[in-house]
Amino acid sequence: MSEQTRPRGQLGLVWAQLRRHRLAVAAAAAIALVAAVCALAPLIAPYEFDAIDLSAIRQPPSPGHWMGTDDLGRDLLTRVLYGGRVSILIGVLSAILGTGLGSGIGALAAYFGGRLDGVLMRLTDVAYSIPTLPLLIVLASYTQADAVSMALVIGLLSWMGTARVVRGEVLSLKELAFVEAARSLGAGHARILVRHILPNAVGPIVVGATLAVGNAIILESSLSFLGLGVQPPTPTWGNMLMDAQATMASKPWLTVFPGLSILLVVLSVNFVGDGLRDALDPVGRKR
Repeated sequence: MSEQTRPRGQLGLVWAQLRRHRLAVAAAAAIALVAAVCALAPLIAPYEFDAIDLSAIRQPPSPGHWMGTDDLGRDLLTRVLYGGRVSILIGVLSAILGTGLGSGIGALAAYFGGRLDGVLMRLTDVAYSIPTLPLLIVLASYTQADAVSMALVIGLLSWMGTARVVRGEVLSLKELAFVEAARSLGAGHARILVRHILPNAVGPIVVGATLAVGNAIILESSLSFLGLGVQPPTPTWGNMLMDAQATMASKPWLTVFPGLSILLVVLSVNFVGDGLRDALDPVGRKR
């Protein structure tokens, strides 16, 4: 069924199905809250993220510093909020890039088939065979370590799964009657792909994009922990963990709060992805 003939209430059906997944709804609310608080960090943070106070070095959580301070006396709550802005931005940008690239490659391979399909899928296989983290480490060492460059590097190395999923979806969709009807009406290849096939493959694309955000945040945190991500004094959750590794046992709050932030966001994103997968599953909506 093409997007022109979809029932008007389809979005309502999807929302009704998603609301039944209470864990996904709670997770979406948690993500929205964290994203909003981090976005408003310049307005609500009690200090500047790079404000040094040598008289308050490594203080535990207190009324003056709710999450304590780091080894330069900087307020940890402030740095967690600002770090979340960078980490979440990298996750979202890289997911958009990786999902867009993977969707395009998968759709083209499935729709045109033949030699193009073979070339694109062999390219995907080669990209899959390369260990992601070691290659990210190499590329990160040659790029400027800012949020945009990190998002580009991660996005360009995270498209393969989406390409395979979209290819399988398009292979089944292109044989359906609405595609043949569009061809008989003179629609070109680009119109058929963009206006008819891809909108009907939006389910796995949206789910893949959602899960890619969490994977990107973990990859960025791993690179920053190794000292190859966004460089201090700009905070990210990953480089905050790197800065605290020497005092992990004696000053646990330095690692607990950024670590819990990563855990909360990634776990919530995965729950939302599960909820969307169930809600966008046409078989599930019929149950």
